[in-house]
Amino acid sequence: MSALVPLIVMLPLLGAAVTLIFGRNPRLQVVVTTATLVAVSIIAAVLLVTVDASDQPLAVSVGGWPVPFGIILYVDRLAALLVLISSIVLLAVLLFSIGQGAADGDEETPISIFNPTYLILAAGIFDAFIAGDLFNLYVGFEILLVASYVLITLGSTESRIRTGAVYIVVSLVSSILFLAAIAMIYGAVGTVNMAQVAERVAQLPQETQLVLHLILLIAFGIKAAIFPVSFWLPDSYPTAPAPVTAVFAGLLTKVGVYALIRTETQLFASNDINTLLLIVALATMVIGVLGAVAQAELKRILSFTLVSHVGYMIFGLAIATEDAIGATVYYIVHHIVVQTTLFLAVGLIERKAGSTSILRVSGLMKAAPVLALLYFVPAINLGGLPPFSGFIGKVALFEAAANVGTPLMIVLIFGGILTSLLTLYALMRAWNLAFWREDDGGVENDGRIEYLGNAPAADEQGETREIPAIMTYATAGMVSVTVALTVFAGPLYAICDRIGTGLLQPVTLEQIDEGTG
Repeated sequence: MSALVPLIVMLPLLGAAVTLIFGRNPRLQVVVTTATLVAVSIIAAVLLVTVDASDQPLAVSVGGWPVPFGIILYVDRLAALLVLISSIVLLAVLLFSIGQGAADGDEETPISIFNPTYLILAAGIFDAFIAGDLFNLYVGFEILLVASYVLITLGSTESRIRTGAVYIVVSLVSSILFLAAIAMIYGAVGTVNMAQVAERVAQLPQETQLVLHLILLIAFGIKAAIFPVSFWLPDSYPTAPAPVTAVFAGLLTKVGVYALIRTETQLFASNDINTLLLIVALATMVIGVLGAVAQAELKRILSFTLVSHVGYMIFGLAIATEDAIGATVYYIVHHIVVQTTLFLAVGLIERKAGSTSILRVSGLMKAAPVLALLYFVPAINLGGLPPFSGFIGKVALFEAAANVGTPLMIVLIFGGILTSLLTLYALMRAWNLAFWREDDGGVENDGRIEYLGNAPAADEQGETREIPAIMTYATAGMVSVTVALTVFAGPLYAICDRIGTGLLQPVTLEQIDEGTG
């Protein structure tokens, strides 16, 4: 079964090469890209079932080098689950982009460029999830970042080039910090294998551990968009094409959160900075959602809620109990799916109304009742209304914090409840204005939301476009997945609970060596 592990990365890279070769055959490119992501989904599902049943991670030492000298690809329950969810999301967004390309003549997502770059992005994401050493994790980050530089500037409009430049600069700063941290860790412990680093770093002085720990925290915090290094995200994501924005919002920040999970539970488990993380989590939640409330443009609203909900994940990570880590993993899965779905729904709104400004869009309930449902279901899910997965994940986090019971934990619980209520307010206000409000030509004189008139992109208005059926089907499919997270919350949460238990148990080189057998 270990032989399947390298295919998670190899198949997207090979698929990217094939799509480049057949750049003049768009249909073949689409077939190759779709088949590749379907294959990875099947492999990830098989690996998840295997590692969960055996309670034994799978590992491959690339090139046959003995552990820990080779590049280790490592799949445990967490890695397999995230690869599976990511491949499903990537497949749904691909179908959405196919419809958009067919309708727009590939102006927004030129297929000859989009497909190979999309598969390279997927390879980078998957490689980051299954990396068994820090340098390979760095390589995974760089692969996905190089691809994201291309995707975020597709179309070469002025706004995309401008925001893409900011995104590139911030990403490069994060990568430089990460690379510097790798060099310092190697100099201190003589290895970059995660299991070996975890064993040796505990022997370093606490001051040295703290310095290394904080550098990694800053590097991964930028990638995860936690406060105060989240300033770049709300301006970068909304300008990209709808499929690109959906993938970025759903997956890229979660790769940073995943790296933080490995850092806190494995690499620096003996160096406690949980109080700092709790403060950062509270600031990320509250400041992010306050930014969402002040926006008039749907993609910017969602970008700010994305920042705020990363705060929930940092909150669970900082609680640092088995229950909290399990709840965090469940919330990551929930947020990947729901956030991606909302951005796809907003992409449909933009095509139908010609705008994503809630000051401009109106009357969509009558004009597009199906679209109203496709936005409403994930919106109330993200807001945390019962019985949806957002409610389940938040309650699990609050319960884990209450079990610890410190005053700071109680403050975080109230902060999380406030964030949830304000998220629901921002998303439902948008739904009310865009769908329920009659088509009256704008709300510039409405005193209730007059303050939004000066928000970025508040007056944005473009042309309406046809919505191909495949775009609606892809979004509806993702809405179905969000509902499935609730319907099958029991077995999914049981897996996440086992992940939480396993992450707080140190991984040894012997376990990795056994996994390569």
